[in-house]
Amino acid sequence: MQQTLNPWITRPAVEAEASEPEAHTPPAAGINAPLRGMVEPDAADRLGHRNVAGAAALWVTGAHGGSSESRIADLLDGARATGHCWPVPQDGSTPKLLLVCRADMRGLTAARSALTQWAAGAAPAVDLLGLAILADAPGKTPKALRDFAALVGGGAPRLWTLPWVEAWRHEDTPSVPPAREYQRFTTDIAALLADTSSTK
Repeated sequence: MQQTLNPWITRPAVEAEASEPEAHTPPAAGINAPLRGMVEPDAADRLGHRNVAGAAALWVTGAHGGSSESRIADLLDGARATGHCWPVPQDGSTPKLLLVCRADMRGLTAARSALTQWAAGAAPAVDLLGLAILADAPGKTPKALRDFAALVGGGAPRLWTLPWVEAWRHEDTPSVPPAREYQRFTTDIAALLADTSSTK
């Protein structure tokens, strides 16, 4: 008995079932300032405020412990870590800030709370450049976490997704890793800082 394909179907049904649908990555939200009507997170989920002395070209705030805020601050010229708090400069200026987190569920949830706090206007006045998400383990990040990272990153002005750096487990050197994502990241940050300082 000969089987023929239905002329209304371009491919056999078995092939259509076997293919996996493409993952949808939402577009960046392009949020550049706090939004009216946002509900701030519970007090337990908010980052604290800290008075900071001295100046920095960029403040790096970790959304949680183990976010590598100190490591990222060491990579960037003129950057200082804030100790997981929103910086409040003594001179009353508006600091430029980079939020960082790890790409695990705890880190992404903490970053979402910090971005919600900022978007609700419950954080001190900062010029948020964006969110950097650092890999939490070697290898490929699971799809569910990649999708959640894209969703969380949509609440920041810019998003950088940075890979795992094995050398950081063994060395205490703040050198820029060879991965092109880190090279692009440091170049982007330097360009943003140069652009904002030239517009003053």
